Amino acid sequence: MSSDQRAKAPATPMTYRDAGVDIDAGDALVDRIKPLARATMRPEVLAGIGGFGALFEVPKRFKDPVLVSGTDGVGTKLKLAFALSKHDTVGIDLVAMSVNDILVQGAEPLFFLDYFACGRLAVDTAASVIAGIAKGCEISGCALIGGETAEMPGMYADGEYDLAGFAVGAVERPHILDGRRVAQGDVVLGLASSGFHSNGYSLVRKVLEHVCGRITLPAVDSVRIEGEDQPLSTLVMAPTRLYVQAMLSALSVHRDHIKAMAHITGGGLTGNVPRVLPEHLTAVLREDSWTMPAVMRWLQAKGNIARDEMHRVFNCGIGMVVVVQASQAESIAAHLTLQGERVYRIGEIRARAEGEPQTIIQ
Repeated sequence: MSSDQRAKAPATPMTYRDAGVDIDAGDALVDRIKPLARATMRPEVLAGIGGFGALFEVPKRFKDPVLVSGTDGVGTKLKLAFALSKHDTVGIDLVAMSVNDILVQGAEPLFFLDYFACGRLAVDTAASVIAGIAKGCEISGCALIGGETAEMPGMYADGEYDLAGFAVGAVERPHILDGRRVAQGDVVLGLASSGFHSNGYSLVRKVLEHVCGRITLPAVDSVRIEGEDQPLSTLVMAPTRLYVQAMLSALSVHRDHIKAMAHITGGGLTGNVPRVLPEHLTAVLREDSWTMPAVMRWLQAKGNIARDEMHRVFNCGIGMVVVVQASQAESIAAHLTLQGERVYRIGEIRARAEGEPQTIIQ
């Protein structure tokens, strides 16, 4: 006789909640996030939260649109969110990592979808995360058109969750930025980052553990960093800067003179700038032309991190690189400054010698 045949039915009927999935909590979360999603709506949204699929029409002002898509997560920055109980900024990170990526090809973000997975759904925590997602969408001008909340007992430790995001945008075919117009003599502008953004956090956590012993809010905030007024927990959890509105504004005026953009994410400056350069060119950047945030200098010192390692792991204070025509560099920098960006002239494009890297930081 098999074990299945010997087993008796339990005296009390089993429910999904007994198995660890709370449908009522999921419904409560949907009720909490509906008004957040409504605040991000665009006229092109034909069906909102609640359907099996979201409907969105391409804006009629586009004549020859090409769709541009991107997907990303937040990475191990989530481990800090769990340890520090700070869940209100990682949703902004989630949006920023995808919309900034599609922006560099000249695309306007149109809509965004999220995936939130956990072992046990904590409605307040999930609502805080999704409020950040909605805020990031609102800042970027894209609609939070749908998403998925998955409660999967046994898949995640209690109190932990994972995030993924998906952005879709559009660009007119003749306006696609692919780096082909970059030429020798072009100027490289750098837009300041808001901190570590969402990259290098395995190393950030390793240094914090070295300094604090155990990563807890009291231990982390007991550390004071010279030159920074904010607590360390705020600095390490600062959300990724959203460059969408400023860059779309600049493109609307200076499209012919903006040659390429690079979102400085995993791989740092040395890994991301080459992605938008023709093979025969290199970007020469001057390290003394911009200011590395004090929290990054602190991290480098406390972790004894080599200069080259910093450049290939972190953004080092530059979250977006913009390659522009030299004659218009000052005008474009002024435009971006008026849009609220801190802009540095960080280098130039020149011919690449054989065997030379495509990004040189001097």
